Order: sequence, then structure tokens, then C-alpha cells
Amino acid sequence: MMLKRMKLSTKVYLLIGLALAFLPFINDSRWFMFLMIQIFVFAIFAMSYDLLLGYTGIVSFGHAMFFGVGAYSAAIVMDRMEASFVSFLLGTLVAVLIGGFISFLAGMLTLKLKSHYYAMLTLALAGMFLYIAERWRSVTGGNDGFTFRIPELPGFLEEHRNFVIYLFCLLAMILLFFGMKRITESPLGRVLVGIRENDQRVESLGYRIMPYKVLISVISGMVASLSGVLYAISIRFVDTSVFDIQVTLDALMMTIIGGVGTLTGPIIGSAIINFSHHYLSDLANIHWIFQRWMILFGAIFILAVIFFPNGIVGTIQNKLAKRKTKKKQYDTTEKSLRKEGA
Repeated sequence: MMLKRMKLSTKVYLLIGLALAFLPFINDSRWFMFLMIQIFVFAIFAMSYDLLLGYTGIVSFGHAMFFGVGAYSAAIVMDRMEASFVSFLLGTLVAVLIGGFISFLAGMLTLKLKSHYYAMLTLALAGMFLYIAERWRSVTGGNDGFTFRIPELPGFLEEHRNFVIYLFCLLAMILLFFGMKRITESPLGRVLVGIRENDQRVESLGYRIMPYKVLISVISGMVASLSGVLYAISIRFVDTSVFDIQVTLDALMMTIIGGVGTLTGPIIGSAIINFSHHYLSDLANIHWIFQRWMILFGAIFILAVIFFPNGIVGTIQNKLAKRKTKKKQYDTTEKSLRKEGA
């Protein structure tokens, strides 16, 4: 009964999720599972960025700050305490709360003004956290970073630790995707889209846009922090690179390539970016010309923007919508001609 009530798109998403769950049975190599885990983790991070950019029109240059806070919070708690599920849950809770608090603070300080003030403040805060992580060596290990242990799994699951982490990250991505999808399709989501398109018009309708902007900023920061936690436990190591602006730029590229304001787009963008990073860097071993693989990566990005101006998912959705509109117009014209003939 529940399956009948589900939308077709929801069924498709669940089938894809089920197929991904069985993927390790086809290819269980360590590097492939690690690559897929990175795709899931950065898909969550990119979706959190899409909540700001795609649905509210808020640009952030320091979104990596939340990612880094999540990674360091979980790592430090599990390093200082005994590696157990309690320490993991505590680290995750601390990460999410700190990420939410920082995003709330940044939102309250700047979102009343133009969105570029928020972008600059988040960039400054990310730089501040990077500086703290570099200097507070007794806790963070500085630029060298530090490794930490994660909880041991019961019984035979410990022998298949990578598979369990793979499933855990996949499940987290699916649940967060449906959670954010529910938000964007709710009345709150429609208000956010209205703010993105014309905030003055939304305000004239009686909405106070500031609370909505702050709320979505907090949700985005908390989700980004959670992706940082998953990143840390997947590699059992953390260093200052998690605060690098390149992490934010990767999320931006994933969102643009996949499709701004789609949620499914960032997932596809994450897969493209991570596979490109892996396979293009491997080409350096084949021929010297590929040692500058970032040039090839830039070319792929330019081609994606040219052929998919609204991102892969956004362009496909627009074409389907246009086709549907044309069909509707054709059907309406045909009906009117039949009436005139009768």
C-alpha cells in the first residue's frame, strides 16, 4: 500500500540506492569502495551547499569551515576518549552543534545585508579556523594532522569494516537526501525559492525573510558538519586541508555541474568530480602530457557548463518541461480545432 502511494521518482531513487548497496558485491576492491565512500560524503556536503546557493541564493566562500569543524570535532573526541560508539555519537553531536552555532552566528551577523557579506564572513571564519588548527598543535597536530581509532565492530563485522562504513555513508546520504528533499518541497522550500528569485516581493507578501535565511543557513551548516564527521571516520585521519578553500570550490563545482537547486545534481556532480580526480590523475603514469591533469579537468568543467548551462539535471529537467509544455499546447490546439470542426 505504501509503495503505491510513493511517487515514481521516489521509487527510482530507492532502487538506485538499493543497487548502490549491492555494488560492493560486484567490485569489492579497497580503492573502489574508498572512492564510492568519498562520493557519498562529498555528495552530502554538496547538497548542504545547494540548500544555500540553489534554493535560497546565498553564496558561501567558506563552507569548508563546517566540513572541517565536523571532521576535527569527531576526530578529537574519539582521540581523547576511548574509541567507542559513545565517543563517536558524542563527537557527532558536538560537530553538529558547533556547525549549527557558527552558521547561526554568521547568519545573524550578515544575512540582513546583501548575500556577499555572508560569503566574505564565512571565508574569514574559515581562515580563522584554519589558523587555529595550524597553531593549536597540542590538540590538532598542526599541518601534520593526526590519526585516530574508530570503534571496533562486533563479531564478523569487524572483518568487513570497509563494507560497513560504505553502507553507513550510503544510508546517511539517502536519509539526508530525502530529508532535504522534504524541506525543499515543503512550504518552507517554496518561500526559500521565492527569496532566491525576489526577496523584496516575498517581503511585500508579509514574510520576514531573515528567519528563513538563518534557518536554512543553520540546517546547511549542520549537514555540512555531519559530512565532515563521515569524512574523518572514513579515512581515520584529519589535517588542516579540511578547511582549505578548495573544499568549498569542489562543492561549488559539484553543484554547478550537477544542477543548482536540484539536490540530485550535487550527487551526480560529486560522482563526476571524484571519478575525474581519480582517473585523470592516474593518466600521469601513462604519458607526461597528462601530468598537468588539472588542465584536462578544467576543460571537462568548461564543456559541462557549455553543453549543460543549468547543470546536467537542471538542463534535462528544463528540456522535459519544455517538451511537456509543447505537448500540452498541441493537445489544447487540437481540441479547439475539433470543436470548431464539429
